[in-house]
Amino acid sequence: MQKPAGAHALVRRTHEERVLRALQANGAMSRGEIARLVGLSRTTLSEITGNLLQRGAIVVLDKDATRRGGSGRPAERLALDPASAQFMGVDFGHRRVHVAVADASHEIMVSGSVRYDDTASWQTRTELALALVDRLGSQAGVRYGALQGIGIGVPGPYPSPEEGAWPRATPGATILRPAPHGVDAAFAERFDAPVIVDNNTRLAALAEAITGADSVADLLYVRLADGVGGGLVIGGQLVTGSTGLAGELGHVTVEPVGRPCRCGKRGCLETVASAPGILATCWEFGLRLDGPEALADAVARRHPVAERVLREAAAALGRVLGAATMTLNPAKVVIGGEIARLSPVMVDQVAATLVGELFPIAAAGPVVEAARLSDDDGALGALAAVFHNSPLLAKYPETADVKDRFDGSAPTPGKAAHVRS
Repeated sequence: MQKPAGAHALVRRTHEERVLRALQANGAMSRGEIARLVGLSRTTLSEITGNLLQRGAIVVLDKDATRRGGSGRPAERLALDPASAQFMGVDFGHRRVHVAVADASHEIMVSGSVRYDDTASWQTRTELALALVDRLGSQAGVRYGALQGIGIGVPGPYPSPEEGAWPRATPGATILRPAPHGVDAAFAERFDAPVIVDNNTRLAALAEAITGADSVADLLYVRLADGVGGGLVIGGQLVTGSTGLAGELGHVTVEPVGRPCRCGKRGCLETVASAPGILATCWEFGLRLDGPEALADAVARRHPVAERVLREAAAALGRVLGAATMTLNPAKVVIGGEIARLSPVMVDQVAATLVGELFPIAAAGPVVEAARLSDDDGALGALAAVFHNSPLLAKYPETADVKDRFDGSAPTPGKAAHVRS
């Protein structure tokens, strides 16, 4: 084969980079899907993919027979060589850490979680997370020698507000600890790979925004679990805010004289719509439940106290989301977390509340739907942050203590992914 030169070689390299980036961002795809995504003709794409296959930069993963409808010959799905790279997503919740490791074709190799007390130190949480990674690898026979990127989600504001500005204490409150300034270094040192860190719910919002074919540029996400958090995608950008507080819907006041919140205030949405908040309210009404499983059982039995508490929590959430929707005008509102899953009626209640909260002459409100993803949504969002060359990450902030992160370039076999500082 004659070696292309000059402008032709430059154009071909550009096309190759676009194809590799598309495969890094989206995982395995057919040639037709790649052509539509990168805007190349089928003839040009066939030449590019043929060359990449010959060099071993990509491989034929399988055929799309099980993923397509209708008749016709199944198409080959191409992917980066799965053995060429590994990527890790870590989601630290208030009471558990979830880890997912994927290969270069976006297939999850190992995943799992471990719980801890919400008072556990960040040193303890980090040690438990690293031990979980080791255990998962040992059980599945996976070594992390090709690890090229780590995304980490943490609860609470990230980057943390300046020392002394957070929090404002209220007597009797358990103070929410700001996001840690060492978890990134522990993972970077252990695995010798670039790390990015952000709020875990914001990363979950990213995962929802890029999952499926009906993604929108303006999305409002809220997760109801051990806490209540949110994420904003506005104009196609993942919004963090000037101090990392954008999307902290759980700390909007809904009951001015309500229960103390871990943030130092009183009556935050988190005190009524999180799992601990809902359980505490059930206890106040005489229904003594000892955890989310018991709450799920009460919901299944249609216990009147559980139904009342969940309706009131959903109404409070709907009012907060209504104010945010009036301000931001999103096309979609997504509700995730274990509470939304065990009580799907909450999504319907939020949608009904929004109707009364929105601008009366609006042609239509946002689509309100349950999250597509499950408890590993934050870990998958963390993976997406290192996988995805997306407009959602075009203005992703760089923090002073995280010096290296992906710029979206696709790795090639045998080489580390390109990073910038």
